Amino acid sequence: MTTPTTPTSLVARSPEDLLAVVPIVLGFVPRDSVVMLTFGARHTFHARIDLPDPAEVADAVGALLDPARRHRVRRVVFVLYSDDARTAARIARALSRAFAAAGIDVLESLRADGRRWWPLPAGHGEVPGRGVPYDLSAHPFAAQAVFEGHVTHGSRDQLAASLVPAPERVAAVSAAVGEVPSVSIHLAADAAWVRSTVRRHVTAGSAPPDRDVARLLVLLRDLRLRDVVWSAITRDDARDHVCFWTDVLRRSPTELVPAPAALLGFGAWLAGHGALAWCAVDACLEADPDYGLADILSQLLGRAVPPSEWDRETGWADVFDDPA
Repeated sequence: MTTPTTPTSLVARSPEDLLAVVPIVLGFVPRDSVVMLTFGARHTFHARIDLPDPAEVADAVGALLDPARRHRVRRVVFVLYSDDARTAARIARALSRAFAAAGIDVLESLRADGRRWWPLPAGHGEVPGRGVPYDLSAHPFAAQAVFEGHVTHGSRDQLAASLVPAPERVAAVSAAVGEVPSVSIHLAADAAWVRSTVRRHVTAGSAPPDRDVARLLVLLRDLRLRDVVWSAITRDDARDHVCFWTDVLRRSPTELVPAPAALLGFGAWLAGHGALAWCAVDACLEADPDYGLADILSQLLGRAVPPSEWDRETGWADVFDDPA
């Protein structure tokens, strides 16, 4: 699940507009997917799931319907990305029936294959059987997204690949890790250092040197110190944290990946980048399947909980007082 980010205002008036909106709100061009755009709820959100196999259609419908009902969505649009017209039609029918039964209006259902689009059900309107060609490269929405600095990847795999550690950068940090004590003996001082180091680089948009990345990663294995950072991420600076933790993650040895991946995921969720948050969760759980913060994030994302509902008044940032 993902919530809309920049561009802040996109008004779709045609199927081509809808097709242009999807990659922008997801952050990548979907393939073999079912995408749901929601309207009329207090907290709108958008969702993408893999195109289900025939035996999994009911589960897929439930995965989309449950959060729509929970957030009292009034209207939806479905875009099914598939080369298989019959499969797409079957899924669209199941979605339409289930959402209509729940009192949610399906405004439009489309099938697209990256080159042409068709209405669902087939034969609806005046669209020829061969479909309608589309090219989003020159669409005004795409231009607006570029102007506002919104990056759209060619696929979800490309988005996930943007988080893959760079071997030479990992090697440099790994060498520095050996010089960092494995156990903190001055917890308050370490908490102050972690807080100030992260704040300084997030504010400046700078990357810390290898020795500081190594110390940060070792210290963040202590969940109390990780929570000092976690509690400091706000909606106002979430995008800056995403940049910072992406850089740290790409420099992290495998055994130290969980904390920066989870913090990146949390920042991405707060910033409204749901797909990026999921990729970070995947990276975290691959390194540590039992990492608790990743589990919390997966629940927030799966339930389409809006970032606006996050309670900043946790008090975690004050767990350790700054040393005198």
